[in-house]
Amino acid sequence: MRIIRTVDYRDMSRKAANIISAQVILKPDSVLGLATGTTPLGTYGQLAAWCAKGDCDFSKVHTYNLDEYRGLTHEDPQSYHCFMRKNFFDKVNIDIANTHVPDGSNPNADEACAEYDRMVEEAGYPDLQLLGIGRNGHIGFNEPDDVFSKGTHCVTLTQSTIEANSRLFEREEDVPRQAYTMGVQTIMRARSILVIANGEAKAQAVYDMCFGPVTPKVPASILQLHTNCVVVADEAALSLCPHD
Repeated sequence: MRIIRTVDYRDMSRKAANIISAQVILKPDSVLGLATGTTPLGTYGQLAAWCAKGDCDFSKVHTYNLDEYRGLTHEDPQSYHCFMRKNFFDKVNIDIANTHVPDGSNPNADEACAEYDRMVEEAGYPDLQLLGIGRNGHIGFNEPDDVFSKGTHCVTLTQSTIEANSRLFEREEDVPRQAYTMGVQTIMRARSILVIANGEAKAQAVYDMCFGPVTPKVPASILQLHTNCVVVADEAALSLCPHD
């Protein structure tokens, strides 16, 4: 696991965007695993700016998002599909047919999750998987558990995750209580992983991910075992971590 220390959120976003753009430049038909939430917004904005200048071409890229709220259609303004279109897909030259998000509208969880696993497997798994990290160490919606999850599955969100995501909704009660998410085993199949984090609120989770024991109680800790994982985080998020 390699750690890149950045000055602030803007610096973190630019350095993360550099890694993603390099992947796409070196392999124009890359498969990217993407994340949602507020942390990657700066990274997506930087990539969009470079694409507008002609410095980055997403026309042959395929993407697979980590998760989607159960019960929301792609057209729902609170869905992660809409989030990705608003914040990234509609701002770059990607073919929307090449973008994929779990089908939250399918009430049959087993069917929806099996279908998404099939799609990701047929794509050959991501060349690069972008991840954020939750305050409790979750990646995707893989919450602390007694075991590491395998394939895409339905999860019941913890109260801390609901509270963290409520900033994107009018009221906390509006946050869905379940989601479909890629499993930890699927995430680990990516050829490279990029984790981004900022802010003091993430400091303990980042420390546990990088230096704590590998345990499903901190899902992100398994990334210590990946052969090509890079963490890009600002000083605040790395405040509990030792300097090199």
